[in-house]
Amino acid sequence: MAGTGLRELIEQGEGPTLEFKSTIQSADKIARTLGAFANTRGGILLVGVEDDGQVSGILSEAEEMGKIETAADRLLDPPVDLEYESRHVGEMHVLLVRVAESEQKPHRVKDPKGEAQVYLRVHDKNVPAGKEAEKTLEYEPAPVDKAVLQSPNVKVLLQYLQTNEYITLKRYAKLINISERRAAKLLADLVEGQVIVPVERGNGIGYALK
Repeated sequence: MAGTGLRELIEQGEGPTLEFKSTIQSADKIARTLGAFANTRGGILLVGVEDDGQVSGILSEAEEMGKIETAADRLLDPPVDLEYESRHVGEMHVLLVRVAESEQKPHRVKDPKGEAQVYLRVHDKNVPAGKEAEKTLEYEPAPVDKAVLQSPNVKVLLQYLQTNEYITLKRYAKLINISERRAAKLLADLVEGQVIVPVERGNGIGYALK
């Protein structure tokens, strides 16, 4: 049933493909989530759910959808298609918004100053993509050799990124005890295959799971 499915979804907690909002404060803020989902693996936005998973419900579906549609149509370039579902927990109303992984990447989010930024979904956060990531999003992933994916060096990397938002080149080289040159080549191959993506972290670049 719809209510049971919703509770199971909420119990998963926020993550790479799920975000909770008690209400949509503004189109500007929610545009980042919509763009990040579309640029990464897609996702579900639940409106009427607190950060801790408590269902608070919404007062007006039309009002919430209006701000979401403004974000999807006017603040994302290109616009993002969405699917809506109405769900109920008792007498409380929750809006479920599905965002598919896009075939028109990258989607740029326009800010009030007129500037545009590409965001990616990393764990439960929306983070700015590096210029390198923007370029790779435009192309089909290059096949990555299965032997490479199963190698100890890559397994260590993927395991690390399961519990950490990102890793730098220097940290990765030290983690697996190889030169930065070799580590950079391995990271580049995984970026090309879209197994990982470059993200902007302070003044440098980090690498996160796609």
